[in-house]
Order: sequence, then structure tokens, then C-alpha cells
Amino acid sequence: MSVPRTLRARRGAVAAVVTAALALAVGGCGGDSKDDKSNTASGGSQSKAASSGGGQQPGSSTPKSDPATKLAETTGQGGIVLTINSMSRDTGGFVTVAGQLKNSGSENFVDTSGWVGTEKDVLASGDSVAGATLVDKVGKKRYYVLRDTGGKCLCTMGIVGVKAGQTVPFFAQFPAPPATTKEVDFQLPTFPTMTVPVSG
Repeated sequence: MSVPRTLRARRGAVAAVVTAALALAVGGCGGDSKDDKSNTASGGSQSKAASSGGGQQPGSSTPKSDPATKLAETTGQGGIVLTINSMSRDTGGFVTVAGQLKNSGSENFVDTSGWVGTEKDVLASGDSVAGATLVDKVGKKRYYVLRDTGGKCLCTMGIVGVKAGQTVPFFAQFPAPPATTKEVDFQLPTFPTMTVPVSG
């Protein structure tokens, strides 16, 4: 075999090895890229899920309550029935009140403006139950609905009316009275005062 033919054969073998190595490298990179994308996507969805669930502030959503449990009930203007289903202490040092507002009448109730109260600090909450208060008669202290840094209440907002026969769930969060306080008076403007036991 002549020298030129030997060189050509060696060059051909080297080219084949280089081509095979490049094909493996590209295939390997492609696989890593797909894995990276799927990992990034799953990581992104996990971080979204974590931020939507774990980082939720108190009062940003209506807590679930058992409508069959009635701690107290009263009727206000327009035949609106206010029911308290739960009033419980939370580990963060606040009390959460959950209940329902039911229109037992035959006409729509649209005047909910009184429920927000008259304090200027809570006007940012718009149509809401920000005017609710708790009164500890033993400790002689009144507690107002908690607010976030923007001045909005930690309570149900956006209650612009209650249609005939409709039931609207609501909640409000307050600073917790002392552990020795077993019951408080719940007050919402336009409704009679109700004495409600505090659990927890």
C-alpha cells in the first residue's frame, strides 16, 4: 500500500471517529437540554404553587366554616340574617370570625355601605365587613378588624349586595383578646350585638 493511500485511510478513520463523537455529544446535549427545560418548567410550577399556597396572608381568602354550626344569629335591616358559624383563635395571635349573611327577604338588598364602618382607615376596603368589632366586656376593650399594609381589612371585601334568597359567606380577623376571655360581643353596623364564645 502506498503512503498517500495510507494517509487517506487514516484521515477517513479519524473523520468517522470525530463524526461519531460529535453525534454522541449533540445527542447528549439535546437530552440534557430537554431535562433542563422540564426541570425548569416543573420548578417554575412548584414555585408558583408554593407562592400561591404557602405565602398567603391571613385574611386573603374566606376560611371554611360549617354552616350547620350556629354560635349566634340575628336579623338586621332588609331581613338580612347574620349567622356566626365559628370564632376561633389562631396561632398567629389573632381571632378569625366566620359566618354567613343571608337575604331571607323577597327583594334584593343593595345597601351594604354601612357594614364597612365609619373609620377613615378602612375606607380603602370598599364594600366589606370592615366595620365589624369585637368587645371584651371583662377586659373592657374593643378590637377592630386587622388591616394590611395598604389599609385594606383582613376580611371579606366586595359585598356590593345580597340577592333575594342568596347566602354570602364572610370572615373577619381581629387581634386576639387574652386567653382568659371566653366570649366576646360581635358587632357589625346595622345589626344587633351578639355574644359569641371564643374557641381555642
